[in-house]
Amino acid sequence: MKAAVLYETKQPMVLEDVELDDPKEGEVLVKIGAAGICRSDRHFMHGDAPIDLPVVLGHEGAGTVESVGHGVTSVRPGEQVILSFVSSCGRCRSCLEGNSQVCDVHMAAGPNMMDGTTRLHKGGQSIHHMGKVACFAEYAVIPEMGCVSVEANIPMEIAALIGCCVPTGVGAVVNSAKVRPGSTVAVVGCGGVGINVIMGAALMNATKIIAVDLRESQLEFAMKFGATHTVNSSDQDPVAAVKEITGGRGADYTFEVVGLPTTIKAAYDMAGKSSTVTLVGIAPFGAEAPLNAVEMVRMEKTVRGTYYGSTHAKVDMPKFAELYRMGKLNLDDLVVRRYSLDQVNEAYDDMDQGEIGRGVIVF
Repeated sequence: MKAAVLYETKQPMVLEDVELDDPKEGEVLVKIGAAGICRSDRHFMHGDAPIDLPVVLGHEGAGTVESVGHGVTSVRPGEQVILSFVSSCGRCRSCLEGNSQVCDVHMAAGPNMMDGTTRLHKGGQSIHHMGKVACFAEYAVIPEMGCVSVEANIPMEIAALIGCCVPTGVGAVVNSAKVRPGSTVAVVGCGGVGINVIMGAALMNATKIIAVDLRESQLEFAMKFGATHTVNSSDQDPVAAVKEITGGRGADYTFEVVGLPTTIKAAYDMAGKSSTVTLVGIAPFGAEAPLNAVEMVRMEKTVRGTYYGSTHAKVDMPKFAELYRMGKLNLDDLVVRRYSLDQVNEAYDDMDQGEIGRGVIVF
């Protein structure tokens, strides 16, 4: 099959034929229908985050089940599935405590399958699987827990978004921060995930939703998804601007969706008393952010991280799909660029150029 393989950081992915094994016990073979262009893959491409090479990237995807391995019961051939890059074993301490998004076995296996091996090869060389998904390819073998069926078919490109940017963004609001109706929300960084944070805040009936970004085009785009105010941090102090919009108090909830020390500090500083600061963006490996510890105590600020929006894929993804079908998540307008698999490097060049909205590879 065709796949985009990353052999070296800071180099383009290579489109070539690779070999894919049949699914083993507890695994599913999926024909990929769509794969989102997400910045998380870019972190590995740039070397900002470590990953074993060579690797097939792509973690935001959807497709159709082709076949299943022994013991698989939750999906069947011919069924449309959303792919989750956070598989879970259901047996480790994290899973048993209700935190399957940080499954110990999944994290220990890294870019391999749950048993620590790979299904991708090129001749005698093993190729790793980003998130146990590796959907920048025509087919993928996925752990059963990483395949989520929905009751009714939705467009493949929309299903792909529900594999990553929707649960990461909407989930951060609903599951992690638990935003209260009538509260004020500031979102620092309005890319694909940030837009979903904004939609999540609108879903939870926040009264003021303040979009903060360096790009005016991105801020204008954010207004389509529920932002009530915008702050262009390229020409104004975002902390002062958010405090002015909130009557000097600061936001009740802030979300950092960039992953830089400067934006983490800004999200913290613009949060008011008894506020919750939620870190969503993935920072470069080893990055640290300075926070005012005295203010954290005296103003009772809560700072928390969220991985995958604290989403339990099998439970939450069907809910997100239903919210889309009900018209409560405007995912159609989020997809603005479509590519073929052989244009995957071009898609990331467009992202680097600051193109708004989400790009999707359509198979």
